[in-house]
Amino acid sequence: MATEKQRAAVREARLYRMQTSEHVCPFGLKTLDLLKREGYQVEDHTLTSREEIDAFKSEHGVDTTPQVFIGNERIGGYEEVREHVGLAVPASDESTYVPVIVLFATALAMGIAMHWQLWGTLAGPLLAEYAIAIAMTLLGLQKLKDLESFSTMFLNYDLLAQRQVRYGYIYPYAETLAGILMLAGALIWLAAPIALFIGTVGAVSVFKAVYIDRRELKCACVGGDSTVPLGFVSLTENLIMMGMGLWMPLRLYVL
Repeated sequence: MATEKQRAAVREARLYRMQTSEHVCPFGLKTLDLLKREGYQVEDHTLTSREEIDAFKSEHGVDTTPQVFIGNERIGGYEEVREHVGLAVPASDESTYVPVIVLFATALAMGIAMHWQLWGTLAGPLLAEYAIAIAMTLLGLQKLKDLESFSTMFLNYDLLAQRQVRYGYIYPYAETLAGILMLAGALIWLAAPIALFIGTVGAVSVFKAVYIDRRELKCACVGGDSTVPLGFVSLTENLIMMGMGLWMPLRLYVL
């Protein structure tokens, strides 16, 4: 038999979560996994019918599941358990650069892969072009997944969109098209002016909003649900697009 000291060292939790034939609660599964990773022995109770779920909520005076109990204390749901074990619970509207960092890192990795496939080396003179063109395409795609939300957020700071609202709807298509054409090295006479134009308007708009008007806004660069703050990263993105608009025709038609 386990000694009293050994029993005290074992952390136990009771979890009540929804798992019916129609729906498995994802937060219930995340809570179960979190408790196990934190070293808890979990007594897992699944609520398999609407009657069981309603009865549990009524008995404990709660509106949602999952619910976790440790000893005689009700901890709560997934976010409360995270807090209980000392993990951060980011706010849904908290500003973060993570989405844009991940996107640019992915674009770089794809650029390296493309360079390896075409040239047999991990890096070379064209790597930057590949990575930037891929990033432009991915950024355009992020905006296109919810065009209405993007155009609404874009109107907060883009100077041209504020004068011509339809520009907010055209912008993602233009950015995606320019990125694809630059990646293919085709129709640069069309892609370069597009990139130069939208990059210049974007850079001026961001600079005015952030550094002149001192406004604290979210950047629509990764879509209308973005939590990326408008600032240096957004300005750099537009400056890079301007640079591509100048460099690509220069390399292809002059140098």
